[in-house]
Amino acid sequence: MAGTVTGAPRRLLRLEGLVVLVAAAVTYGRLEASWWLFGLLFLAPNLTLLGYGAGRAAGAVLYNAGHWYGLPAACLAWGVLAPAPEILAAGLIWAAHIGFDRALGYGLKYPAGFGATHLGMIGTGSRT
Repeated sequence: MAGTVTGAPRRLLRLEGLVVLVAAAVTYGRLEASWWLFGLLFLAPNLTLLGYGAGRAAGAVLYNAGHWYGLPAACLAWGVLAPAPEILAAGLIWAAHIGFDRALGYGLKYPAGFGATHLGMIGTGSRT
């Protein structure tokens, strides 16, 4: 599929996701915030999957909005500059979730369907 990353760059992007997950979780731990909150909110970005109920294109737009690093980065900046520890914590949890997804190979979606991502097709068994 055109527009997908393969080979070594794909592996680096997945490794990058793992690094983001670990860095966000370690930083969250240093906040001494509630791990119950982390567990509760960790999967919250997956609520964007409900957008697929309105069709593939709408699903991809909503999913990508919830799985793009820009929004949690804005929360991190707000949390640090305000200071707003609750917003900072939410941004770290959100970034950790995105990193986790990317490490597993779940990339940003194309309107062709849920399985069509910038990291390749999901569920094809391809390891490239």
